Amino acid sequence: MSTHPAQRFENFAQLALTIGLVAGCWLVLAPFIVTILFATVVALSTWPLYARVLSVLRGRRAVAAAVMCIACVLAIVVPVVVVTSSAADGFQWLFGLIRLRLDNGPLQVPQWVRSLPLLGDSLATYLQALLSSREAMVGLGQKLMEPARAFGLKVIAALGVGVVQVSLAVFVLFFLYRDGLALRDAIERMVERLYGETGRELLTTAQKTVFGVMLGMVGTALAQALVAALGFTIAGVPAPVLLASLVFLLSMVPVGPPLVWGGAALWLYDRGELGWAIFMVLYGVLAISSVDNIVKPLLIARTSSLPLLVAVLGVFGGVLAFGLVGLFLGPTLLALGISLTQRWLKLRDATAH
Repeated sequence: MSTHPAQRFENFAQLALTIGLVAGCWLVLAPFIVTILFATVVALSTWPLYARVLSVLRGRRAVAAAVMCIACVLAIVVPVVVVTSSAADGFQWLFGLIRLRLDNGPLQVPQWVRSLPLLGDSLATYLQALLSSREAMVGLGQKLMEPARAFGLKVIAALGVGVVQVSLAVFVLFFLYRDGLALRDAIERMVERLYGETGRELLTTAQKTVFGVMLGMVGTALAQALVAALGFTIAGVPAPVLLASLVFLLSMVPVGPPLVWGGAALWLYDRGELGWAIFMVLYGVLAISSVDNIVKPLLIARTSSLPLLVAVLGVFGGVLAFGLVGLFLGPTLLALGISLTQRWLKLRDATAH
């Protein structure tokens, strides 16, 4: 039975209008996709806690959502303030140390530099000539000034963008908490319409994977902090608990933990304990920093029921493809792909028999 030309035109018009509407919505939301995804990840990961707060507040969703948002802001702001204060104190100590060394005369190149194979003598000679001449050090400082200024401007711009994104994410998070149940029901109806009963399985898989990644991040941070505390204690670094807490907070940043154990190694070297300083560097590289590459994929694979290889590929591939939010997107997309493939194979086997 052929379709009437007017009916075909109406169908094409509806399809074109739908495509145009979807494209327009995408253009409007594209600048905020990462922020919305970040807020969604936080909402999914903390939903059990929100449910408890909602129960305590007797079902007042707006108040419970506001309490959760305030808690999330404090969880971000307080560690940032602590880390910033510690970093400022560390830089002040470092600059004071350099000034003290300069006031006591020219700096001396450590003997172990000269003992390096092949380039040790020439490198030590060059560094000693540089450290013995204020004019040479000033010239080097001037050469490094422009790259340092450009890097500083990029850091400030990134911080500004980060503040705006976090503020917007908290704003979105409030509505995700308040209207989360209605939004979940709408998503479930839409997914069921597209995939049938498989849709519920996909939503459950996505939620378990996101929760597994969040648990993997927190578990990895805790493991790094415990390993770091042990290393600081063995090396005799003061305040090992405080430094381990900094490692825990900075573990979300790719170069965060090395800033802490690197500073501890520098402190040991300044005290003349070269052996313990070398131990701290080796321990930081081989023990503290390697935890992130081992523990995180293991935790994600265990909690999300993903194979270890898939979890590793999802974590690293997701970060390379989507940035930090890809840490959650990568494993989730692979988990959904595996679920759909397994479902398709089951249906195909059932049809064949």
